[in-house]
Amino acid sequence: MTIASICKGPRNLITDVDGIAVGNAHDADLRSGVSVILPDERAIAAVDVRGGAPGTRETDALDATCLVDAVDAIVLSGGSVYGLDAASGATAWLGARGRGYGMGTASKVAPVVPAAILFDLSNGGDKEWGEEPPYNAIGRMACAAAAKDFALGNSGAGFGARAGQIKGGLGSASAIADGGLQVGALIAVNPYGSVLVPDSHAFWAAPYEMEGEFGGYGLPADMRHAVGLDPFIGTKGEAAALAGGNTTIGCIAVNADLTPSEARRVAIMAQDGLARAIRPIHTPFDGDVLFVLATARKPLGSEARARQILRLGAIAADCVARAVARGVYEAETLGDTVGYKAYRKA
Repeated sequence: MTIASICKGPRNLITDVDGIAVGNAHDADLRSGVSVILPDERAIAAVDVRGGAPGTRETDALDATCLVDAVDAIVLSGGSVYGLDAASGATAWLGARGRGYGMGTASKVAPVVPAAILFDLSNGGDKEWGEEPPYNAIGRMACAAAAKDFALGNSGAGFGARAGQIKGGLGSASAIADGGLQVGALIAVNPYGSVLVPDSHAFWAAPYEMEGEFGGYGLPADMRHAVGLDPFIGTKGEAAALAGGNTTIGCIAVNADLTPSEARRVAIMAQDGLARAIRPIHTPFDGDVLFVLATARKPLGSEARARQILRLGAIAADCVARAVARGVYEAETLGDTVGYKAYRKA
């Protein structure tokens, strides 16, 4: 395999993977939102949790030893613990349409909707919702908006995100490999760490960029200034990251017919994409979580199957790194709160 054998999909979105749609919804006053990844049919799923402060739902159900081996949707949400209720909204939306796990003679199906949340409670939005957080309704709105085309940046779960000292956002990227393999990533970028090389406009993810998808700036000619620096301290003495703006969550979709354990291996490998694009990552303050959905449209067969899983994981990691940079590159300034000035305005 050579680099030339891999190209962006026509949309350069996770929806370039056959059988995948994405719905985004947000509340501008709340400064938060929800993204839902909806497979056309129930899909094999897996998860890998690396952050020290995760907020998740139904991740135990994705253990390969458990009864249910497929899911109906994946939900990514802002709102910290309150955002987990977005998955309840998605569950209600799916159940009303008969989409879920059939339980014998039961008249109602049980949708399986794993979810992860990020922290955006300190971004200046109106969070005075009393005893009725709005995320259930936003989750249902996101499901209803599911489509092949969707906005990046200030959209869905990335609406209120920040990335270190600049505006974070929702990013996506795809790759089509020879032989018909399709890989896509959707990432809500809200890390404690920085996506930029110190004292530069360059993304750490620059080596993986395709066709100028996040500005084409490349890396600085001399990277020696970036070596050995304390990752928490910028050269001007200010903190390089802001406590409270934490967690990068996302989903990788592939068209291969993976087993649950194979999907888990792809999720583990895909976490390397976060490490390539964000410094530091997987901190005690981040709740970094990556899901994998496998739509099974492309049979891998049995020959050299492990090598094909290796290939999928490697491509997925690159897609994740690209999606991180795209999420920040496409974001817009959000108010005057520290840490919400857009990359292209910084």
